[in-house]
Amino acid sequence: MNSLDLSAGGEAQLRYLDADFDVLKPGTFVRCAVTDRVIPLKELRYWSVDLQQPYADAAAANKAREDALSQGRSF
Repeated sequence: MNSLDLSAGGEAQLRYLDADFDVLKPGTFVRCAVTDRVIPLKELRYWSVDLQQPYADAAAANKAREDALSQGRSF
């Protein structure tokens, strides 16, 4: 994982990789794609590489997966 520059503040922009992410724009948090909940980068554990989306928890990730599959998108 990239070293996190938490002094930057604000919302980060990330590129989600398998088991890691790249910081494109420094920040301290991202927002869950399902719940819009703020996720501090130090607590980010769930995301989709295919959809390039972060999730607050396993339930949100599962909901995004179900929605993507129902729309015929890969996840």
